[in-house]
Amino acid sequence: MSDSRLRVLIAWQPDAANSEILDAVAWLHRSGPITVRAILAFTRPWPQTSLSKLGGKYKKWLKKQEEASRDVVTAALLDAGVDADCFDSKLAVFADGSSEPHLLTQAAEDFHADIILLGPAQAAPKGRYLAGTTADALLHASPYPLGLIPREVKLGKKGVNRVSCALTEEAGSAAVFDHAAAVAETYSVPLRIVAFVPDRVGNALKSTNSKLESVLADDAREHALANLDRARDSVVKHRPELQVETELATGSGWSEAMDAVKWKKSDLLVVGSEDSNPIARVFMGSHTSAVLKHARVPVMIYPTTTSTRPSRGTDYA
Repeated sequence: MSDSRLRVLIAWQPDAANSEILDAVAWLHRSGPITVRAILAFTRPWPQTSLSKLGGKYKKWLKKQEEASRDVVTAALLDAGVDADCFDSKLAVFADGSSEPHLLTQAAEDFHADIILLGPAQAAPKGRYLAGTTADALLHASPYPLGLIPREVKLGKKGVNRVSCALTEEAGSAAVFDHAAAVAETYSVPLRIVAFVPDRVGNALKSTNSKLESVLADDAREHALANLDRARDSVVKHRPELQVETELATGSGWSEAMDAVKWKKSDLLVVGSEDSNPIARVFMGSHTSAVLKHARVPVMIYPTTTSTRPSRGTDYA
């Protein structure tokens, strides 16, 4: 984090209720000190060259939109229980351009954001997260950590009380454990590392070779348990005061594996990007995608590395 306050950039949707975003900001506020700013991204339906014909009228229109947005965001955050001292000096930014993901990334850079909060698509089922077009683009190219909030999720009244870290075959590097441990340490809460082992291969073999199915399942569990031990040892070595627990979650598929562990309203789930991603960007592989699809709690997904601030010009083509 850039300072003692978590710098939260919220992707505000002017035509939506934004209830999940507001609840999440209030939840983070109850967890610890934050500074919040909202970005309202307006995608221009005309080319840049057309703006010269509008002259100062367009700039005046943009200014009015930003002022109106600030009033709406201020009222909504206060109503959600977020104190005014959490507001950035420039609470709402109305930005225009040809690409909404690029506008959000640029706003995150300008704000020095620690996280970009994204609400669910309107079609998301209750209790689940579904990415819209913009969120999907960021999930495959964002240089900043993303916070993803499920539809109508119920959040703990006392804020984050536990951080869970997903251990999958794709995101098994020490970086994701370090990120999760840092968050847990910041909030002075326990860290739970969970290895998800869906029995995908076993299902395909049930009607042909039950012995092979059993061998493969046992091997997968042993491999996951070994990874859990290594992950815990790595975290405890660098943060001996942090309370760390591990858990193995198995099931006949991702849904059962995710439901095999207990989730609390106060849980925050941290996941990492696919290790094969060569640059400092979020990149959601198939396993991370499955975790996100079935997650019942807010999810924080980190790029492959966040050790340096990203450069401009992220390509969302």
